[in-house]
Amino acid sequence: MNIRKRVRIGIIGGAKPSPEFRKAAYEVGRLIAQKKAVLVCGGLSGVMEAAARGNKEAGGLSIGILPGTSLKDANSYIDIPVTTGLGYSRNSLVVMNSDVLIAIDGQYGTLSEIAYGFIQGKKVIGLDTWEIDGIIKAESPEQAVDLALKQYFPLVS
Repeated sequence: MNIRKRVRIGIIGGAKPSPEFRKAAYEVGRLIAQKKAVLVCGGLSGVMEAAARGNKEAGGLSIGILPGTSLKDANSYIDIPVTTGLGYSRNSLVVMNSDVLIAIDGQYGTLSEIAYGFIQGKKVIGLDTWEIDGIIKAESPEQAVDLALKQYFPLVS
């Protein structure tokens, strides 16, 4: 399938999640691969790494938009690392290169990505993340991915 025609689902979340959130992120990544979407994330540890691992193990494609200037900083499950040298400012690029976002857990970096998402008019699905008006709440990884796809393809039931 042509990569330009695949939905890009941005995964945003904490760098130091609990085992529960790592497991949820892994499952989200796996489901993204099964649905033939592309996973976009910040390319580092925590939620990003767990999601990329699930995606990779299910045969998916992942893009990691890195804060630094070294490709070596990407976790080992990222297929396409992109260096930026922008630090946390790279969060805006994660959002800009995603069609829809799934937020899992997270701290202030995740909050900034949620804000960038709203500024850019992107739908944000939340899985145990910030309680903010506008976030579409999901109760499970399966529901999060289904909601993300329905936000991008609203006529799909």
